[in-house]
Amino acid sequence: MFWTGRRTPEFHISHESTPSGTLLAGFSSFGLAGLTAVDYLVSRLDLRETGHISVEELPSITPFEGGRPRHHTRLFSRPDLDVTALVGEMFVPASVGKRFSDAVLDWTEANGVREVAILSGVPIPHGPEEHRTYYIATDDYRESRLADADIAPMGRGFLDGTNAALVERGLDSPLGVCVYVTPVHAQVPDVEAAIRLVETVESVYGLGVDAGPLEEFAAEVQQYYGELAERMEARETDVAEDRMYM
Repeated sequence: MFWTGRRTPEFHISHESTPSGTLLAGFSSFGLAGLTAVDYLVSRLDLRETGHISVEELPSITPFEGGRPRHHTRLFSRPDLDVTALVGEMFVPASVGKRFSDAVLDWTEANGVREVAILSGVPIPHGPEEHRTYYIATDDYRESRLADADIAPMGRGFLDGTNAALVERGLDSPLGVCVYVTPVHAQVPDVEAAIRLVETVESVYGLGVDAGPLEEFAAEVQQYYGELAERMEARETDVAEDRMYM
């Protein structure tokens, strides 16, 4: 059943502990590189689930593993690490991206989150020399995190959907927001793109995560992510295209 847009989706966030100052997010989008990268970070950093996001009036999914269901969009953290991870397995149509991001950002503001970093892949034409990570960041995030980082800015283009709404909110508030983007291919998951995103996060935040084992991790979840991508394609009548140019 497809969402017809006749009703307004409502997102609700539940959490059992105060989130960290930094929120790292990965969502279901083309290539699933950002989602793979954040899921991998959760695994390698041994984070535990501390909250979730639920939605009303929007086609949803309920993932399960070993016969046990779980929420489609979950928050992870641990007490001794100033990072909370947001793993979003549910596809959010572009037309409700702002409502979804508003729910997330109202929650971050109410809970003292200082910055949000989104890991994402973009399906843009590119050559081998462009297999790298770029950033689109608000001034405050760039000054605090990227002044000495060896990461190039994305040249010109547009963000759309959830990512656009998150960055727009950052422009008009003290919240620092950055979208880390890397070119992706059609295969799911795009492991090389996910590795680039993990290496970028490590270079910025120094979490002590080695991206090397990510290929093995991706192989373990490849079938699951393939099925997730099929469900995304079935609902992509309202997909935003990130129109970015190097």
